[in-house]
Amino acid sequence: MISLTDSQKIGMGLTGFGVFFLFFGMILFFDKALLAIGNILFVAGLSFVIGLERTFRFFFQRHKMKATGFFLGGVFVVLIGWPIIGVVLEVYGFFLLFRGFFPVAVGFIRRIPILGSLLNLPGISGLVDKVGESNTMV
Repeated sequence: MISLTDSQKIGMGLTGFGVFFLFFGMILFFDKALLAIGNILFVAGLSFVIGLERTFRFFFQRHKMKATGFFLGGVFVVLIGWPIIGVVLEVYGFFLLFRGFFPVAVGFIRRIPILGSLLNLPGISGLVDKVGESNTMV
């Protein structure tokens, strides 16, 4: 079992609530208040889980500046009141930030019995292979 510090437990809760508010805000036709709360909770929770210094190092690496700009720009656009445009920017930035993690996630999901067989279906397999490629130099 992984032991978590108290601040990491708080961070997990904040991140979970952030994801919930983001999802709920999208379900309710991009409600800007819920999306703004979700964004703030998600970023704050991430900072609590991995620490403030590691959060800054993750977001502000030289090769991730474009991704960070899109993600944080999307958060800002949601906060000023344009939720659909902001969420599109955030999702694009999120995929750019975490694209190095996708091959690991796809490999893990392919080892899960039912999900692995679903990912190997003819139409889905090509898409999953494209997402799972380790192409971090683009």
